[in-house]
Amino acid sequence: MTYVDLTASFRDWGTGAEITTREVALKSEHTQYTGVVYNITTSSMMGSYIDFPGHIKETDDGVNGANADLADFCAMPCTVIKFERANKPGGITAADLLEACGGVMPDTPAVIINALGSTASFDIPQRSVYLTLDAVELLKKTPCRLLVSDVYESTALEGVFLQLFSGGIATVCEPANLYKLPSGKVKLAVMFPKIAITQLPCALVAEF
Repeated sequence: MTYVDLTASFRDWGTGAEITTREVALKSEHTQYTGVVYNITTSSMMGSYIDFPGHIKETDDGVNGANADLADFCAMPCTVIKFERANKPGGITAADLLEACGGVMPDTPAVIINALGSTASFDIPQRSVYLTLDAVELLKKTPCRLLVSDVYESTALEGVFLQLFSGGIATVCEPANLYKLPSGKVKLAVMFPKIAITQLPCALVAEF
């Protein structure tokens, strides 16, 4: 088996994030050492992060990081759809998705879209490549309940996230290393801390 870490490193994103430490002296009659405790001030968009539908108020279905069952996010069957669109701005349509899947709609609870090849999303003009609403409607007709993608919304703010969330599809933003995955089927694990919020940092690993 091959395992690929799809988790992006911590990025500030201009939020004024700060990581500080404090030392805690621990001593007993048997030993003595100093523990290091980290204080983290940041937004929920730290590296790779998962958005549950409740990230948008109007589509809140009550699911958050605290009440979601992590077992549901382990070894998820996942369809990987690949493009090379970093130098070809514009929308990825339903027809594009179907063509990339060989004309067969995804039949897995998770879908990965690697639209930019090995190019990171922050290395091209923001939202220059995006999903069209008919592509979102196609995904809503499949068993997909989790979408991992390096592209989502356009600069026109057409409502890609709103439509995904209204269809019960959670999303993972800012993944890394998607280009290392083969097209077709993999197993996907997404882990996150048990915090009662609807957008929070996560880690992703694919197996194939």
